[in-house]
Amino acid sequence: MNYKYNCLNPIAEVGLGNLDDKYVRTEKFEEADAVFVRSAKMDELVPGANLLAVARAGAGVNNIPHAEYAKKGIVVFNTPGANANGVKELVIASMLLASRDIVGGIEWVKANVEDPAINKSAEKAKKAFAGTEIAGKKLGVIGLGAIGQKVANAAVALGMEVYGYDPYLSVDAAWNLDHAVKHCKNVEAIYSACDFITIHVPALESTKGMINAEAISMMKRGVIIINAARDALVNEKDMLAALESGKVRRYVTDFPNSTTAGQKGCIVIPHLGASTEEAEDNCAVMAVKEIRDYLENGNIVNSVNYPACSLGPVRTAGRVAICHKNEANMIGTFTSILGNAKVNIDAIANKSRGDIAYTLIDTDSAVPGEVVDALSASESVIRVRIIK
Repeated sequence: MNYKYNCLNPIAEVGLGNLDDKYVRTEKFEEADAVFVRSAKMDELVPGANLLAVARAGAGVNNIPHAEYAKKGIVVFNTPGANANGVKELVIASMLLASRDIVGGIEWVKANVEDPAINKSAEKAKKAFAGTEIAGKKLGVIGLGAIGQKVANAAVALGMEVYGYDPYLSVDAAWNLDHAVKHCKNVEAIYSACDFITIHVPALESTKGMINAEAISMMKRGVIIINAARDALVNEKDMLAALESGKVRRYVTDFPNSTTAGQKGCIVIPHLGASTEEAEDNCAVMAVKEIRDYLENGNIVNSVNYPACSLGPVRTAGRVAICHKNEANMIGTFTSILGNAKVNIDAIANKSRGDIAYTLIDTDSAVPGEVVDALSASESVIRVRIIK
């Protein structure tokens, strides 16, 4: 079987090179079986009937209507952790830029480039750009996923006292954290204790605007806040007011907009967090791997709108994948249809995520077309796909 794929943004060739001759590139989005995307907005795009999967070469998926895609049987993947080191390094750089007025000093040199005695002038001017060191300061990390873990561990190595908060901290994430990271049971503990605060959570209804006037009121005077996650997490009008009053010393954001660009106390970076060769390569490789495993084996790993579900590589005579609503007796319906057609089931995997569920079934013989029709007939079934 051949698949058509479309790239809405440039995707690193080191990743696309892992697509074999079964995959043919198309420039027409509506023709694609699979789509690779980075930052392109997909809300206004109309997916074709053939579209099976979208892979975001990055972590955030607010540019993809993934909830609507789930209802159409389109699985949306992301690549968590693939760009984590690049973002971590930018956060460390942000703390240094904010604690010492390096940017101001560099701008002073540019402005005085014609001064023949600039070396002597600099000795007099540099006190205006003096700052503080980060060693010994308290850093609060909100969100201890792939990026937050790396930031916390790097900060410990730099001599900072690190506090972490994540109500959904996984066992694996906990094992990856340096033992020196202090785990906070509520975010208010971060606000009240820390000299630096960095945010690493997704933009959800529950997190949008979480750094607002109320949250800032709980923080230390002179706190430095870093946002390399999503601009929606910070109420930037409240942030500007806090900068003006001196409550916040610096706000570093990786998301330029007309609210913060050029404002006093704001260090605005042009969305460089994952813009490294290594991060782009890692994301591309991971995205291609996810798409291939889904299209060729039906396995779902790192989806944001469907549950993780896998039966490994196909080793039986048949495999069928079913996207369906999470309702009672769906498995019984599927097995009855297969049983009535004398198709023996070798293995089955079923997982759910909210209102959506996914079932993989391995069979000892090929699944006939009439069985596919019978499986598809239920109003609760979104899509049926024969993998083999």
